Parts: sequence; C-alpha cells; structure tokens
Amino acid sequence: MAYSHISLVDVCAKLALESVQDTEYIVAKCIQDGVIDATIDHTPQTMMSKANLDIYSTSDPQVQLHKRVAFCLDMHNQAIKAMRYAENAKAEWESAEERRDRLKQEEEMMNSMEEDDDF
Repeated sequence: MAYSHISLVDVCAKLALESVQDTEYIVAKCIQDGVIDATIDHTPQTMMSKANLDIYSTSDPQVQLHKRVAFCLDMHNQAIKAMRYAENAKAEWESAEERRDRLKQEEEMMNSMEEDDDF
C-alpha cells in the first residue's frame, strides 16, 4: 500500500523509535540520501511523497537492460579468451611415465643433496 501523506507519528510508531524528532531526523537523512523521494512538512509533521513517474514510459529500463546485457556479453567474451590454449600445448604435456621419471630424478637429487649436507 502506498501513501502520498503519512504522519511522522505513524512512522515513529511503525519503526518503534523513541521520539518524533528522531523520526524526523531519520526521514530527512533518507530523503537526503535519495532512499525516499519525499519532502517533510514541519508544521503538521507529515511526510509527503512526490508523485511517482511511470518509469516504463521512459527509456531508463532499456538503457539499464542494455548495460547488463553488454556486461554479460563482455564477461562471456573474456571467459572464452581465457580458455583458449595454444595449438601445440598438448605436445608439451608429459606422459605419466615421463612424470614418474622426472619425480624419481628429483627425489634422487634431493637425497644426494641431503647426504652432502650431513657431514
């Protein structure tokens, strides 16, 4: 449910605040930050919301959708580029046997280095 005028006393009760003055400060801060599009009438202590424009009659939704789609497409293109491999990369991979030999050689080297350090 939407209201064009609402009493600050009612807002105070809904938010369970201690005083109407605290409520007025909080509402003023929300208005200043752009969270609420309204004004405060201090004499009757009411908040009056401004008329809502039909956002769909503007081009804003189209612009926002275009930005989001462009972002997604850019992320997709970057992911595709990141997944590309060089054509000869498979030739550089070592087989399981070559890997075992390399690890065995490394282990032997480490053992010989440890023996040299033992003196």
